[in-house]
Amino acid sequence: MPDPEAPRIEFPCRYPVKVMGENRDGFAAMVVEVGQRHAPDLDPAAVSERPSRNGRWLAVTLVIEARSEAQLRALHEDLKATGRVTLVL
Repeated sequence: MPDPEAPRIEFPCRYPVKVMGENRDGFAAMVVEVGQRHAPDLDPAAVSERPSRNGRWLAVTLVIEARSEAQLRALHEDLKATGRVTLVL
């Protein structure tokens, strides 16, 4: 039986973080800025954007070098704290 305390992810690793919110007022730039606070080595080439069909929503995916669960949790909390993020996957 697997150890329930064992991490589900082996760190460090490349980890995609998908962030969704309304496509307005520099949403993508804000997501990248928050991402860089938690992953200073974030490569701009590892950022992609995909608008919804009608353009109201924007999904921004950051592929970061994740170093710990705590780093991922802090990134998620800071993104949600902006008040502009609807969903973080």
